[in-house]
Amino acid sequence: MIEIVKPTLEHLPSYKAALERGWSPDNVRLEEATREQLVVIEEDPVAFLAGLDDPEAKGPPISLPDGTTVPRLPGFRRWIWDGEAAGSIGFRWQHGTAELPPHVLGHIGYAVVPWKRRRGYATEALRLMLAEARAVGLPFVEITAKPHNPASHKVILANGGKLVGHFFEDAAYGGAESLRFRIEL
Repeated sequence: MIEIVKPTLEHLPSYKAALERGWSPDNVRLEEATREQLVVIEEDPVAFLAGLDDPEAKGPPISLPDGTTVPRLPGFRRWIWDGEAAGSIGFRWQHGTAELPPHVLGHIGYAVVPWKRRRGYATEALRLMLAEARAVGLPFVEITAKPHNPASHKVILANGGKLVGHFFEDAAYGGAESLRFRIEL
C-alpha cells in the first residue's frame, strides 16, 4: 500500500538509506540537495524533520539554484511510503491566493526513488496530496514538468491535470522551457 506520511524519526533511517543510495528528493539541485540533507540529518535529525513541515513559512529563506535567496512560502513535505521510503512529495502555496511567485515552479513537486519508478507511486502520491491542497482552500494547483519528461506528464494527467501552457522557467533555474499543468480542485 502506498501512502504519504509526515516524516518522523521512525521513518528517517529508511529515508536516509535512500539518500545514501544516490537518490535525490530535489529534481533541480540533485546531488547537492542530497549532500545537504545528509549533513543536516547527521547533525540534527529532529531539526531536519521540523524543517520539512512549515505551513506558516517561519523557516529561513530559500536558496535558488543560481544562489539567490527568496522568502519561504508556506509548505510541507511528505514521504511516499510503502513500508520504506519510496520518495518525497512537497506542497507549497501562498495564503489568500492560488498564484505563485515567478521563481516557484509549481504548487506540488515529487520524486520517486529510481528502484520504485513505473509502479504508480507518483500517481498515487499526487492523488493523496491533492486532498491536502483542497484542505488549504486552493481552487487549483499548478505543476510543471519538462517537455521531455513523459512519465511526469502521465502522472499529472492521470490526476485530472490539463496542460495550460509552455513557458520558460525563471532565470534562477536556467530559463529552460517547461510545461505548466493545472489540476482543478
